[in-house]
Amino acid sequence: MRRLKLIWDFRGPNAEKTAAHHEIHLKEYITNQTAEVFKTAHEVLNEYHTITYIVVKEEDMKLFRDQLKPHRGEWLDN
Repeated sequence: MRRLKLIWDFRGPNAEKTAAHHEIHLKEYITNQTAEVFKTAHEVLNEYHTITYIVVKEEDMKLFRDQLKPHRGEWLDN
């Protein structure tokens, strides 16, 4: 099973707060979904760039991509 990390980028001096808030909304969204989500998190890359992401199965990617409009995605190694 291949997994994909769907990523939203937040930049600027308030990036960490914005990313944390976005993660709250993602968690609310996935509680109403039947598709499995392996992980949600936010990660500070540097002082002005933070990401929020969810990890989903390859076959569920289009559902999440089309509904949530992530900025980008990355394949994860199994």
